[in-house]
Amino acid sequence: MTITEGSSLGERALLSRIFARLFGRGVLSRVCTIVATFAVMSAGLSSIPTTAAPFPHIDAMRGATPLDEEGRPPPLGNAENKDVRRNRAFPMQPPTIPHKIDGYQVDKNANRCMGCHSRMRIEETRAIPIPATHYMDRDGTLLGDVSTRRYFCTQCHVTQDEVKPLIENRFQDFEAVRAAARAAGGKGAPGSGADASSSSASKKR
Repeated sequence: MTITEGSSLGERALLSRIFARLFGRGVLSRVCTIVATFAVMSAGLSSIPTTAAPFPHIDAMRGATPLDEEGRPPPLGNAENKDVRRNRAFPMQPPTIPHKIDGYQVDKNANRCMGCHSRMRIEETRAIPIPATHYMDRDGTLLGDVSTRRYFCTQCHVTQDEVKPLIENRFQDFEAVRAAARAAGGKGAPGSGADASSSSASKKR
């Protein structure tokens, strides 16, 4: 005999008496207590929300925008328009744009930058010509026109605003590090006595 949803109260009572006679009323009481405990635990767990509250953001550059959302960019500032080339902070850094580019069209239909920096226009505009690397494909083959990989200039080159940096930047390029080492007279500095002696020793070998 099994207890089902259609079982009568009499059948359930009979099974309870049989279970109590076989295993004792104490065992039956403990089983009922365990079953009731699990039922309460299940009800409590089902009431717990499945989504935890988001952690507060502490990134000063993103602000309060969640990581899974796109933040609204700040309004454009007043880009410098000095037309003076900046020093590069590290080797192979794309040069920054020293002038405003407001309203420049750079898309698949036209590239306003080419109007001055194209090799066909530099004699007239006196602008910095596009380097030869921009005329090469990924295999190093020289093309007759700017490679599609380098066509969208603002992917790498950006204008500059004279504003205070959001975070401190203590980066030093190689020349600054070498100059500081020479001024301090430290060992291993290029051109120092340590380098000269090691170089002469290696030549004798």
